[in-house]
Amino acid sequence: MPEEDLDAKADRMLDAALGGLTPHEALVKASLAEAANVDERNLAKEKNRERALKLLAALEKSMG
Repeated sequence: MPEEDLDAKADRMLDAALGGLTPHEALVKASLAEAANVDERNLAKEKNRERALKLLAALEKSMG
């Protein structure tokens, strides 16, 4: 396969992977998604902490 065909194929694959976005737009989108994921994880950690504290209080109460 000639090198030009490989380059064209690679360009088409890259365009498909980016979903029509420029590389910069794709990077910004990924960065925003990761930031949202961090917020979700932090909320989940706080909720788990609250549940653990309630469970601990219930255990301490049941033990006297």
